[in-house]
Amino acid sequence: MRRTPLTPLWVRWVSWAAVAAVEVAVWSLIAHLATGWPTDRALVLAAASLPFPLALALSTSRRVRDRVNPLLAATISLAGLTALAAAVGVVLLLALDRVPTARDRALLGRSMMAAVLAAALYVPLKARLSGLSARLRRGGREAPDDALRTFESRLSRAIPLEELLLQVAEALRKTLGLDAAEVWTGSNGLLERVASMPDAPAAVLSLGGEEENVVARAGVSGTAWTGVWLPQLLEGRPDAVVRVAPVTHFAHLLGLVVCARSSDSEPFTDDEERVLTELARQLGLVLHNVRLDTALQASLDELRHKADELQASRSRIVAAADEARRQLERDLHDGAQQHLIGLVAHLRLALQIGRSDERAGEEMLEELGRGLQEAVQQLRSLAHGIYPPLLVERGLPDALMAAAARAGVPTEVEASGNGRYPPELEAAVYFCCLEALQNAVKHAGCDARVTVRVWEESGALLFDVIDDGVGFDPSGRRQPGAGFINMGDRVGAIGGSLGVQSALGRGTRVSGRIPLKR
Repeated sequence: MRRTPLTPLWVRWVSWAAVAAVEVAVWSLIAHLATGWPTDRALVLAAASLPFPLALALSTSRRVRDRVNPLLAATISLAGLTALAAAVGVVLLLALDRVPTARDRALLGRSMMAAVLAAALYVPLKARLSGLSARLRRGGREAPDDALRTFESRLSRAIPLEELLLQVAEALRKTLGLDAAEVWTGSNGLLERVASMPDAPAAVLSLGGEEENVVARAGVSGTAWTGVWLPQLLEGRPDAVVRVAPVTHFAHLLGLVVCARSSDSEPFTDDEERVLTELARQLGLVLHNVRLDTALQASLDELRHKADELQASRSRIVAAADEARRQLERDLHDGAQQHLIGLVAHLRLALQIGRSDERAGEEMLEELGRGLQEAVQQLRSLAHGIYPPLLVERGLPDALMAAAARAGVPTEVEASGNGRYPPELEAAVYFCCLEALQNAVKHAGCDARVTVRVWEESGALLFDVIDDGVGFDPSGRRQPGAGFINMGDRVGAIGGSLGVQSALGRGTRVSGRIPLKR
């Protein structure tokens, strides 16, 4: 949330104009003492008035109006130094204890002007001189905070994580004057060295549960602590001074920042340890965001895969429905329809014969009655294949037992005690079990036995079709067969899942799980 400034912008610009006007007046006085110019007071007054219209114009410009604060601070500093130089000049004039000559005033004016110029130049040079002196004290190294500033600036760019971590190690080694800097990342107690300066081979660090908790809670730790909890980091550094900063996010260990110096170097300062702490904190946010991004990408990929599967499943369902309608049309045309057409022809013939020979007509009518019974039976068989009446009237157990009785292998059904479920759920379980049972009859072998189980557990309806036949090797199949695809589509259409387990000589198990909506 942006705070509203206590002082309006235009007031600060007018304040800058007032300070600038005073500065112009003081400089005019110093110049008059040094050179005798200016002599016209009106000219001085006009020059001192110029900052006011300039300030009003700048306060309306969107590009520069918000820069008044640093400009006002610099102008006040310069005005203070100028006033100080003028005050020193006045004190010197009073110290002469006589009326100053023109030569005295000129000399004093030039001295004041030189002092003011030196003070004005010192303001921009102060920061550079302070940085140079600090760098000399650190033996030519940059300030420790430079590593943080460099890292923050790189976060705004689209830099790959591996390159970013390598740049972090390089910046730490340069700014802190290290012999080695390393970044380790990982999770679940397994950390890997992913960046190091100078370059070091890949290494893996394994932590137990207690060790991981201790390291995650620790701050920036030294050599002694590292020797107790992370002795692997000291291998090859017998005399090094080490600092280890854990990279965490909400107490979860995501990595380590390891810094090493030779024992004869300067010890680590509080500022350097503070920089390591802040850098590790920011790295924790970066690594956490990378993990979230990776998890999100994986979820998106899974959703795309499921969407593709759903689209393919719908296409197969539509194709299967069309094929089922065409098959039904063929069955009706080639079976019951032809039978009924023949019966109609025989009926006409029976009517003609009955007019001349009643007995022959009666025999033909009896034969037509038997033909009608056969047609009705054909229609019943056809309807039974489409949707079994037992499933509608009595539910899954009876329908599955009837299917098991018609199977070509010994089949046991364990589905007693099941209540009724929505029709689409019962149909999915029934036809999946029927498909699996038919597959067992075809492929399990003549000596196989099959068990069909249906039960409710943990808010879902589960089913198994298990045979003890020859089985098959799932790895040898590039894609599932049409039967397994049909079963998967059926249970997938109502939010369920299907699994197949098999091995050569150990039979096959088809399992399904369909969640129940209460």
